[in-house]
Amino acid sequence: MSEHESHSAEAAHSGGCQCGAVRFHASRLGRPSICHCRMCQKQFGSFFGAFVSADQAHLQWTRGQPSWFRSSQKVHRGFCRACGTPLTYRHPGGIELAIGAFDHPELFEPQVQVNHDQRLPWIDRLFEKPAFESEEMSRFFASIDNYQHPDHDTERWPDEDETTDE
Repeated sequence: MSEHESHSAEAAHSGGCQCGAVRFHASRLGRPSICHCRMCQKQFGSFFGAFVSADQAHLQWTRGQPSWFRSSQKVHRGFCRACGTPLTYRHPGGIELAIGAFDHPELFEPQVQVNHDQRLPWIDRLFEKPAFESEEMSRFFASIDNYQHPDHDTERWPDEDETTDE
């Protein structure tokens, strides 16, 4: 494990869902990974799920709690009931947190691919595709007011000053 990874694993990290109803702090994090199984694809509505293993004793829900879906006889998947953000994967070996739910997901580069034999047939070629950018898309995204919870802890959310219509 590199010095950056070790520091990242021991440090306390915060994160939460898109709307801010569920927030967490976690430390003593383990190995970041992506999982190609069909259940992870369905949970994330994407090509794979990205997780980092966590120590339950060093995981604290600081605002709200995840809701749970039992996806198999051995697995529960946690999510925000208000906005649907995938948050956790709980299994007999412990709990894992969705990398994208962290305030700084860039700190958790996946180290392994799990269930690699179940990956979508074109996934290995995915990043060979050309990047598409346009002025129209840039203008559209620049015009959006973002109502997501910010990537840091807040005393309360939503911020009443920002959501009041006057």
